[in-house]
Amino acid sequence: MTDGAAPRDRWADACLTARLVALDPALGIALRGSPGPALDGWLAGLRGHLSPATPWRRWPAGTPDARLLGGLDLAATLATGRLVASRGLLAESDGGVLVVASAERLDAGAASHLCAALDTGLVRIERDGIAAAAEARLGPVLIDDGRGPDEGVTAALLDRVALRLDLSGVGHRDCGPMPPEPEAVAAARARLPGVAAGADVVEAFCAAADALGVAGLRAPLLALKVARGCAALAGRDHVGPDEVSAAARLVLGPRATRTPVPPEAAAPGDPQPADGGADAADGAPAPGSDEGERLAESGGHLREVAVAAAAAALPTDVLASLLSGAAAPPRPGASGARQGPAARAGQRGRPVGSRRGEPGRGARIDVLATLRAAAPWQGLRGGDARGPVRIRRDDIRVKRHRDRQRTTTIFAVDASGSAALGRLAEAKGAVELLLAECYIRRDDVALVAFRGTAADVLLPPTRSPARAKRELASLPGGGATPLAAGIAAALDLAAAAARGGRRPVVALLTDGRGNVARDGAADRARAAEDAHAAARGLRAAGVAALVIDVSPRPGAAAARLAAEMGAAYLPLPAADARGIAGAVRAAATRPGTRA
Repeated sequence: MTDGAAPRDRWADACLTARLVALDPALGIALRGSPGPALDGWLAGLRGHLSPATPWRRWPAGTPDARLLGGLDLAATLATGRLVASRGLLAESDGGVLVVASAERLDAGAASHLCAALDTGLVRIERDGIAAAAEARLGPVLIDDGRGPDEGVTAALLDRVALRLDLSGVGHRDCGPMPPEPEAVAAARARLPGVAAGADVVEAFCAAADALGVAGLRAPLLALKVARGCAALAGRDHVGPDEVSAAARLVLGPRATRTPVPPEAAAPGDPQPADGGADAADGAPAPGSDEGERLAESGGHLREVAVAAAAAALPTDVLASLLSGAAAPPRPGASGARQGPAARAGQRGRPVGSRRGEPGRGARIDVLATLRAAAPWQGLRGGDARGPVRIRRDDIRVKRHRDRQRTTTIFAVDASGSAALGRLAEAKGAVELLLAECYIRRDDVALVAFRGTAADVLLPPTRSPARAKRELASLPGGGATPLAAGIAAALDLAAAAARGGRRPVVALLTDGRGNVARDGAADRARAAEDAHAAARGLRAAGVAALVIDVSPRPGAAAARLAAEMGAAYLPLPAADARGIAGAVRAAATRPGTRA
């Protein structure tokens, strides 16, 4: 059930989905909502419906591949002198439930491992000299606690789970009791293989998926499994309209990309769905027979039930966007996980001791610390002075490192107009001052100049003083002011620096008066709109920024641009190099900024 329903209605669907997942964990579910009574109550209810023997595992954020997939059991291998493999979380969850916390933060590698296990029911281990396969027929519970609409579980995982439930806005007053029913769920599981679904049910789900713009065959098949599960829980041996409605609401509704078109609104020339004829399966009743007419009438009724139930599950804001012809914006997955060198923080830099852990994903074992931790326990473990050291998993220590996050300072300089020579001289002096400090701190400096109709990256991020001075000496000036292009070029450099694990800081030297739009047209009104839109993009990226107003008389244009950018504003009618350098350092260390 999506967020278009009332909280109490969503909790009713929550109770139903908990029973469905307990009945068949392989269905899987994606739960959106912050930690609270609703999420805790749902998880407790699901666990109460399961038998005590059902595996229940949690996948914390940041779990290494060795724990997820399994691999070399280092402690057992050292103790026995032979390769010993360990079972990972996926294999331990076989036949049960795997609760994935902060699923929206899974990186691409972890998400692909889970997708492979869901597709094949196996987890394959080929690492550390071990090649093995283990069964992993599990049911994922993907908990999505993303703060905004742009954060969410990756589409590949969402496509593989049958159910989606939004618990946002469901408070403790809306959460009714969910008494455990393990016996009833076990009885429904025994009844499930005998639940029948007619061809009209299958046709109804396929037609509803087509009407709602749900691509592929996976969604109708999952809806059919959910409908059979609903019938088994209700004690029925066949799927009826109530089960079709529930399955369409829970499976097809959250996947809809367009609103269904009423039959009377279809164009006269549009092809109508055939109830029989040449395209019917072999052995199907003829269209003119009584049985064919009965199936056609039943199929049409179930199609209407499925489409109406799925459309009712659409939230009002998504419904409005679909009606206007715009599909809901895609939500990037894994998305919260930072890739590249930034994700390897703590695996390089100055050693600062060791910690308990397991080697892998860049972490290296600290042999001396491991032996030191195991030594006091050798007498209790039956070891002797001439025998091997008995090491257990809790003894293993890995090295810790401290790597200071470096900064990339990006100067975006307005090189247009009659005062360009003065501004460029100030920028050159500031860059040269910062280069001397950055060379010692191993930080980078970049320079963007915008003039005419475009922006040029004159100095890519560098710590080379000689290269910087060569580029600064040839810095051109004059022409129009493409302010939006300059901000966009600075944002591109900042994004590249952030991906490389560095903290970008943008210093924009301008009077805030652009006169060239992004497409190169000389239009002051459009140029101002484009510049403010680019400034908001820099703010949305979370880049620390500083707007230095270098006009002879500071005005409102640069101050408004700084407000749109979420940047500090510094009016410097007579800016000097040291003043600019100090202001940039203050912006880089200003609290509340992020990269």
